[in-house]
Amino acid sequence: MTVLDTRALNRATLARQLLLERAELPVLDAVAHLCGLQAQEPQEPFTGLWSRLRAFEPAALDELLTGRRVVRTHLMRRTVHLLTAEDVLAWRSRHDAMLRQRVLGVYRRELDGVDLAELAEAGRAVLADGEPRSMPELARALAGRWPEPGHRALGELLVGALIPAAQLPPRGLWRTKAGVRYLPLPVWLGRDVDPPAPDGTDPVGAALVRRYLAAFGPAASADLRAWCGLAGLPGAIAAVRDELVSFRDERGRELLDLPGAPLPDPGTPAPVRFLPAFDNAILGYHDRSRIIDDAHRGLSVAGARVVLVDGRVAATWDVEEATVVVTPLRRFSRSERAEVAEEGRELAAFLSDGETRRVRVGQRTTS
Repeated sequence: MTVLDTRALNRATLARQLLLERAELPVLDAVAHLCGLQAQEPQEPFTGLWSRLRAFEPAALDELLTGRRVVRTHLMRRTVHLLTAEDVLAWRSRHDAMLRQRVLGVYRRELDGVDLAELAEAGRAVLADGEPRSMPELARALAGRWPEPGHRALGELLVGALIPAAQLPPRGLWRTKAGVRYLPLPVWLGRDVDPPAPDGTDPVGAALVRRYLAAFGPAASADLRAWCGLAGLPGAIAAVRDELVSFRDERGRELLDLPGAPLPDPGTPAPVRFLPAFDNAILGYHDRSRIIDDAHRGLSVAGARVVLVDGRVAATWDVEEATVVVTPLRRFSRSERAEVAEEGRELAAFLSDGETRRVRVGQRTTS
């Protein structure tokens, strides 16, 4: 079985994640290909798409959100993701049990004894008037019947697990600050969530395996589980295993992949890329060593925005007083510093709508 070293896996990841070169894709197709973008920080998907698409215009994503073709909702790992409406409706039922388990894991004591079916029915009744509500508003409307859990526990259980719900615009629009308001997905999208297969098969799980490998492969089953948070995937993997090819990594783990999927030469040059907080190019794996050193792994869950240099996390970045500030995690060569500064200037122009902004790499500032 072919062994793929860390650099080979890195270049495959960059290619699948549209980070080896910017893609000529419509925004909707990019969101679908990536199986959604992590989006609990509302502005971060814009940077994620800017780093992946040629001539990305934020207005295109705004139009998809207001046009109800992409949706912000709780899904993979119970975190807020930006997904196509089609994927949300197709995948939501497959995530129901995981979402409930994760909320109950956080609030088990507060929610002990609560009848989940009764609570869900009451929550849907409150939302039946079609009026968007925030999580606290929904919880307060039901607190008379369930006074013990508290508003936060009730709200997170309702819109984070029991009721498939969309976070409505203007939340998530470009340069817009807005609170979170919810409506049930069927109300917002005009179509019911797809039910589980009646014959007990798992076509959604099989589809998730294929889609994940297209965007993240080659990958181990543990990587797939880390990305979506779902249990019960061995059956889905078994259902499609005959379609897949196998590799091994340097640790001996089996890696699954789609036949003919991109596997660039490990020597392929990788451009500097600025990634947003919680980007799935890092979080989408159990073993993240293909893109980030173990010493810096904590950055990926702490919300740090990172810079890829030669395909690996080599710096963090932020914006301070109209300056994109890059903090290296290792020493840069002169050419690397120049490339980081150039890409940083492009990012600064994007974030400032074409206005001049400065870039500081370490202690050096350029305009």
